[in-house]
Amino acid sequence: MVGTAVFWSFGGLFIKVIDWNPVTIAGARSLIAALFILAVVRKPKLNFSRNQVIAAVAYFFTMLLFVYANKHTTSANAILLQYGAPVYVMLLSGIMLGERPLPEQIWALVAIVFGMGLFFADSLSLGHLAGDITAVLAGITFAIHILFMRRQKEGSPLESLLLGHGMTAVIALTISAFLPAPVMSAKAIAAVFGLGILQIGFAALLFSYAIKRISAIQSSLIAIIEPALNPVWVFLVIGEKPTGRAILGGVIIIAAVVISSIVSISRASRNGRAGNTEGSA
Repeated sequence: MVGTAVFWSFGGLFIKVIDWNPVTIAGARSLIAALFILAVVRKPKLNFSRNQVIAAVAYFFTMLLFVYANKHTTSANAILLQYGAPVYVMLLSGIMLGERPLPEQIWALVAIVFGMGLFFADSLSLGHLAGDITAVLAGITFAIHILFMRRQKEGSPLESLLLGHGMTAVIALTISAFLPAPVMSAKAIAAVFGLGILQIGFAALLFSYAIKRISAIQSSLIAIIEPALNPVWVFLVIGEKPTGRAILGGVIIIAAVVISSIVSISRASRNGRAGNTEGSA
């Protein structure tokens, strides 16, 4: 899941070098990602089950809502509000999955909220109600996506991502046909392929593997590493330096995720040893 968040975090860097409409970027990225996933899977298990379809549709809406939010509010507002997803996952996972939040996950979420506040303190703004509401909705649909991906832990959740990207590609590229044609350049084309194959394609493979093995709550918490890493790549490649508060917020976010994960692993290990001891007795 950490690998998934790392690949997701490349998005900001690639998008900065593409001077296209966000809808066109979303459509082209999803088309390349869908073809990449299809090439890896070869024979996808498309059973169109309730869980598979709902996860795909939720992912489709997350991507389109996030594109809309980025056009109608600041990027900081959009990311911060979308990453309310762990709160929704934590509230619903007990009912839907029987996975209740552990104490370290609750404390991690509190620390993450504080860290996100610091991270975006210098770039948050008011007066973008429509975009902010859309970003909140993107957070809700992202949470639904994670929950229904986790419900496929005994199956193959990768096909939900394939379906989601296929839907996004068809809808977004259809809309793009009525927009000004994108300016083609070697840099833009390379960046779009980077988005489709690295930022989305490889991330999809890792996410579908991870969600079968760790809880929905832990998955959503680890995913928050993405916005913390995003400015790191931009700084290393472009030289756009984050503020001191953003750096501190990022450190808090990553530390909260790491500590929570270590405590959860330690707890699981202790429970496993206790179970083995009881079995031997």
